[in-house]
Amino acid sequence: MEQDIKHINITASVPAQFRKAIIFCCDQNYLVFAAHAASQIASLHSNRDFDICICYGERPVEIPKSLEHLNIRLCHVDTGNLFQGLRLDPGKSHDVYLRLALPPAFSAEYDRILYLDSDIFVQGGNFSALMDVDIAPHPIAAVRDNTQWRTPGRKPKQFRILALRSAPYFNAGVILMDVNRYNNQGLLKKCLELGKAKADVMIRHDQNLYNAVLQGDWAEISPMWNWQFTWSSQLFAMQIEPHLVHFIGKTKPWKDPRGELSPRFARTMKAFSDVHFPDENIFRKNNGPMALNSTKMRKNLIKHLLSASRTQRYLGKFKNDFEVITNNVMSNTGH
Repeated sequence: MEQDIKHINITASVPAQFRKAIIFCCDQNYLVFAAHAASQIASLHSNRDFDICICYGERPVEIPKSLEHLNIRLCHVDTGNLFQGLRLDPGKSHDVYLRLALPPAFSAEYDRILYLDSDIFVQGGNFSALMDVDIAPHPIAAVRDNTQWRTPGRKPKQFRILALRSAPYFNAGVILMDVNRYNNQGLLKKCLELGKAKADVMIRHDQNLYNAVLQGDWAEISPMWNWQFTWSSQLFAMQIEPHLVHFIGKTKPWKDPRGELSPRFARTMKAFSDVHFPDENIFRKNNGPMALNSTKMRKNLIKHLLSASRTQRYLGKFKNDFEVITNNVMSNTGH
């Protein structure tokens, strides 16, 4: 396994320009969404001091020429047989594990990597400052999973299956990686060993591998950087205005038959797709916004009412967007 990790190879469209990078991992099916998020980030940072990369593994990706102005670094990350033996959902490729290999793959080029899922919508924020926050002594920083926002002591299903103690559990859609610390602590190797030894009982791919290996040994950052959009948190997002909205679950702006999401997400993303990916037929016709007097809307309002105090208590842990909680000790970065 050590030999396999050392032989992760990268083929990049252009050389690295900076020592930190925002990286998306996707295939051609999700490229439009990754590219849209990349364009939103680029518009916020006209003179950015970080690279924006789109990485792919087994399934190739081609960025349209109309997006050349974004200076996206397209990288093929060849991991060989590194992920063989890890469980896969039907129809998935081993690319679902690609983010595990980013710090070893880019160790010669980047000191900090901010990994982002493709199913996100960027609304604001200083991403450069986020990548500079102090997360020592931890290898990564992330946002607590939505399941623990209101009930922080809730034990994740995977932890119960593996008979692990209860611990803070993060959502892997946004991960700030300290490259040297990640590699020195052998995080990839530990995840691979666990994933292959317990392949028959693992769920949700690498999110559970990360959490089961670290068991709370990670730095917690504000949900402003990964607002996990659910039917019980979407109204709060209108007031909070998070920097990054993450469409967890099956409902997406391009697949929203019950009208659960604000139409503005699909409208903006479709406009981008029509210009840069005109041959794609990704956005399905939705039924329009949810009716105000529908049962779903009433349940939604009740859920928000009942969870408001606990949600506010969770948000109150972060005095600003760049506060980091590490080993139960808060440290303010001063941004």
